[in-house]
Amino acid sequence: MTNGIVIIPTYNEIENIESVIRAVFSLDKPFHILVVDDNSPDKTADKVVALQKEFEGKLFLVNRAKKAGLGSAYVHGFKWALQHHYDYVFEMDADFSHNPNDLERLHQACLEKEADLAIGSRYVTGVNVVNWPLSRVLLSYFASVYVRMITGMKIMDTTAGFVCYKRNVLETIDLDKIKFIGYAFQIEMKYRAFAKKFIIQEVPVIFTDRTKGQSKMSGSIIKEAIFGVISLRIRKFLNRL
Repeated sequence: MTNGIVIIPTYNEIENIESVIRAVFSLDKPFHILVVDDNSPDKTADKVVALQKEFEGKLFLVNRAKKAGLGSAYVHGFKWALQHHYDYVFEMDADFSHNPNDLERLHQACLEKEADLAIGSRYVTGVNVVNWPLSRVLLSYFASVYVRMITGMKIMDTTAGFVCYKRNVLETIDLDKIKFIGYAFQIEMKYRAFAKKFIIQEVPVIFTDRTKGQSKMSGSIIKEAIFGVISLRIRKFLNRL
C-alpha cells in the first residue's frame, strides 16, 4: 500500500477529472487519490465511480450532499486520510493548475529534506504563473505580502493550494477548529502549522491557469481572506488559536 494520498476537491470538474486522475496514476511514485465531490450538477462523481472499476483500491470518492466550500472539503478529506493511516496527505486542484508531476517533488521535500509541510510555491523564485491576467497575479502576490506582514510568516506563497502534509501535522492541528471555507483556509492551515513550529518549506512550481471549467473565485472569498488573516493573528495573540 502507498503511504501518500492526493485529495482533490471537486465541483463541476467533469471536463478535467478523468485526465487529472490518470495523470496522477501514471507517476512513478504510487499515490492514492481521494475525490471529495460536492454533489456536482455535471455528474463529476459519476465519472469517478466509473473510473473506480479501473483503479480499484486506489481511487476513492466522498460524495457530499451539497456545495460546502473548499476548506470543509479538505478537512473532510484530511480526517478520512488520517482514519485510513496515510503518512503523507496532499492537496491538489482538479484543473491542472497544479502539475501532477510536482507531487513527487513535494513528497521528496517531506521525505528527504525534513519538511513537515511542503508548499508548491508560485512565488519563492519570482512569479511563476502562466495564463493569469496581470490583475489576478498582482492580487495573489500582494495577498501573500499582506499575510506575511500580519502574521509574521516567512512564506512567499501563503495562499498556495498545492501542499504536502506529514501525518503528524494534521494530527496536531485541531481540524474541528478550522474556521474558513474559501481560500483563507489555505492561509489558516499554514498559520496553524507555523504557530505549532512545524518546518515549512517551499518548492518552486509553475502554476498554469485552468483551460477547462470555471474558476470558483468570488468577492466573498477575497473578503474572507482579507479579514480572516487579522482574526487569526488576534486569536493567536489571545492564545485562542
